[in-house]
Amino acid sequence: MLILASGLVSAHPLAGAGQLLPDLKPLGKGEMRWFGLKLYDASLWVTGSSFSPDGGFALSIRYARSFEGAELAEASIDEIRRLGERDKAKLARWEAVLTRVFPDVEEGEVITGVKMPDGSSHFFHQGRELPSIDEKALSDAFFAIWLDERTREPKLRARLLAGPVPSR
Repeated sequence: MLILASGLVSAHPLAGAGQLLPDLKPLGKGEMRWFGLKLYDASLWVTGSSFSPDGGFALSIRYARSFEGAELAEASIDEIRRLGERDKAKLARWEAVLTRVFPDVEEGEVITGVKMPDGSSHFFHQGRELPSIDEKALSDAFFAIWLDERTREPKLRARLLAGPVPSR
């Protein structure tokens, strides 16, 4: 289960991200619940008319609860492991990277991740730039949490990709 991620606070989900990919358009959106508790709303933005896992998209998460950044990183690694990554040293290194990326979030706050065509990822919290990820393998694994066919939440994935929602 993923629980995901100063200055002027922006409510727009793409605050900051639009500078990297100025042609972003909304593709789909959905809600993540866990045992009936709303965790967040997610929206996917793409540069073309459809999604490509190779980049040129932004995934924005508006949290419905408060979470510590370390919780977001740990939950992300749990999902990456569930999707098939087994290298313990790599997972530990990736968790350290994600712990540096993700701040603590409060209810209503937004983290947006931008996957660039070069494989890097850039992150924004309330429009403020966070540390980026240059490693393509980590970027791919991170966004796969929501966008891979093997995701734990296929209905959310379908809504994000604006496709048919599966029955399970």
